[in-house]
Amino acid sequence: MNRRLTFTSGVVAITLLSAGLAFGQQPKADCKAPQKVEGQVLRVDPKTDKVTIRDSGGTTHEFQASKETTKDLKPGDRIEAQLRSAPKC
Repeated sequence: MNRRLTFTSGVVAITLLSAGLAFGQQPKADCKAPQKVEGQVLRVDPKTDKVTIRDSGGTTHEFQASKETTKDLKPGDRIEAQLRSAPKC
C-alpha cells in the first residue's frame, strides 16, 4: 500500500511540474511586428538593407527593405511602411 501511494504521488508531482513548464512557455513579445508603421526614418543601412523607423508613439521598428527602397531613403524622411511578411520567431 505504501509503495503504491509513493508511486502515485510521484506520478502526480511529475505531471503537475510538466504541465507548469508547458503553460509557462509563451512566445516572445518582440516577435510580433506591426502590419503598418508611419513615422520618421532614423537609420538606413545599405549594406544589410535595413531601415529603422520611429513611429508617432516613439517606438522604433527595424524593417528589412529592398535595395531599391534603401537607395531612395535617408534619415529624417517621413514614410509609411507596410509589412509584407511576418518575422520568423
